[in-house]
Amino acid sequence: MVVQQFAERLKAAPTKPGVYIMRDAKGRVLYVGKAASLRDRLRSYFSSPSGQAPKVVSLVQHIADFEYITTESEQEALLLECNLIKRHKPTYNARLKDDKSYPYIKIDVSEEFPQVYITRRVHKDGARYYGPFASAGSVRSTLALLKKLFPYRSCTKVITGTDPRPCLDFYIRRCVGPCIGAVDKAQYRQVIDQVSLFLEGKTKEVVKHIEKGMTEAAERLEFERAAALRDQVRAIEKVHEGQKVLSVSDENTDVIALATALDEAWVEVFFIRQGKLIGRDHFIMANASDDEPGAVLTAFVEQFYDANPYVPQQILVQRTLDDQEAVEAWLRSKRVGAVEVLVPQRGEKRRLIEMVAENAAQGLEHLKVKQADTLSYDDALEELEEALSLPRPPHRIECYDISNIQGTNPVGSMVVLEDGRPKPSEYRRFKVKTVEGVDDYSMMREVLTRRFKRMQTPAAASADGAKGDGGAAGGDGAGDGGKWTKTPDLVLIDGGKGHLGAALQVFLELGISTNTVPLASLAKENEELFVPQDPDPIVLPRNSPALFMVQRARDEAHRFAITFHRERRSKNTVQSALDLVPGIGPKRRRLLLRRFGSTTAIREASLEDVAAVPGMTLALARKVKEYI
Repeated sequence: MVVQQFAERLKAAPTKPGVYIMRDAKGRVLYVGKAASLRDRLRSYFSSPSGQAPKVVSLVQHIADFEYITTESEQEALLLECNLIKRHKPTYNARLKDDKSYPYIKIDVSEEFPQVYITRRVHKDGARYYGPFASAGSVRSTLALLKKLFPYRSCTKVITGTDPRPCLDFYIRRCVGPCIGAVDKAQYRQVIDQVSLFLEGKTKEVVKHIEKGMTEAAERLEFERAAALRDQVRAIEKVHEGQKVLSVSDENTDVIALATALDEAWVEVFFIRQGKLIGRDHFIMANASDDEPGAVLTAFVEQFYDANPYVPQQILVQRTLDDQEAVEAWLRSKRVGAVEVLVPQRGEKRRLIEMVAENAAQGLEHLKVKQADTLSYDDALEELEEALSLPRPPHRIECYDISNIQGTNPVGSMVVLEDGRPKPSEYRRFKVKTVEGVDDYSMMREVLTRRFKRMQTPAAASADGAKGDGGAAGGDGAGDGGKWTKTPDLVLIDGGKGHLGAALQVFLELGISTNTVPLASLAKENEELFVPQDPDPIVLPRNSPALFMVQRARDEAHRFAITFHRERRSKNTVQSALDLVPGIGPKRRRLLLRRFGSTTAIREASLEDVAAVPGMTLALARKVKEYI
């Protein structure tokens, strides 16, 4: 159906809040969204495509029909949107992957002797639910810890209190023995309440209550019970001490950040209770490739807390949420109390968000590597050969990157993938020698010139290798001239058209044909590949094995370059401080650093200790102390 055919229906759409549903020609749900004004939101989809996001343009091309449901408020629209996304799993909605399968810890307090167990369904039945956890493994680890700390029953039998003998858990103090009448309902309920408080992060209250029982037991001369309670307190305090302190306040806070790549987003959540990190978990959002990070984060918050029975007083997020006021109002109604959603800009909370975001980025990187490890290398090589029109499958890929800070300590890296797998023994690193200032293109030209001159002249490669220029991952490059002469099936540059042009210039100057050594660059922003003589980028499918492979090469080159740059920067920082001292040459500097390890240690050492280093005198030691 063409857009013009929707004109009358768009005019008739109400300006009330509600939910709209987009369908394709077969009636399948493509997208579910909410709006404060249905008419305005629906019209925005069918405006000029020039200013639209790629995902919206693609969605509109497939819309054959739409419908809407009005609601009394934006909060009602938000709840309805969450339910419809769960039900229909729309193609264009970012959504929690397999959200129905997330496990919870459930404590049914309506039972006479409540159990603590795993469930995958949350009901409004008066039970206490804790979660969701990302996997059954996560919740099992938590239950194992709880069982060590609190002696609740793990059996499923009907408790009568008249069993002739208890199970092994009673004898190893992992159960208080309600089955034999060792405790009554009230005493057992105290144990369950302690479990609940611990899961809520209220460790101090738990310890205070157990210490009170320990004192009462000692006063009654029940020393064995008092000792058992003392051991329980120590175990809880040990766990509590191991929890990282992240805030000086006693606020309960969830901290949420994400990293996106391909068709998925990795969302990291840190759970802070009473100012301490009691746990963390991660979740995968599907269909997140073309959405803005703020939209993906909004979708996660809505779906996560819709499923989660507990909402903390404070939620720190990486970016401002879409319709943040409506989301906050919904969270307050769910909590039946104050809830604040913040995007920290500075201070401790900002550092906390950055730490969670770093964990999300690392988690996503691990996921990408894991996916790359499971892909079919033959399929990836074949797909890459076809996409880039290569003369042969790229069995040997060399990827290059440059690292510097404002032109200082510039370095280059070369990593090698053979048949799709990294080959660290053939990684090389370069100190950029001839370029001053911020000029990444010239730095790339220098690195590539030095590498491909060696490929053309084996004698020079052998001689240069012996000098150690361009060291390997595990050595200094000496005696490996034969490896420099290998011809890559694909040279991949980390960067866009400018970096590709710099590489092409080197090839032209050295007389290397791109038919012999194919050349391409990978621009990170949109993951676009560029090749010579083609002004348009090559965009591989988001789930493409070939894209996984080139991303892996690019990320490995980036990591290798940054590692070398940091080493150089650290070394030069140490050296520059000692180089300022008159009378301290390379030999004395080396002996000082060998003895103390760093300028900080030299600064903190006594004058006599510095003077005791071979080659040093008291006068020189005094100069060193004055200068550093």
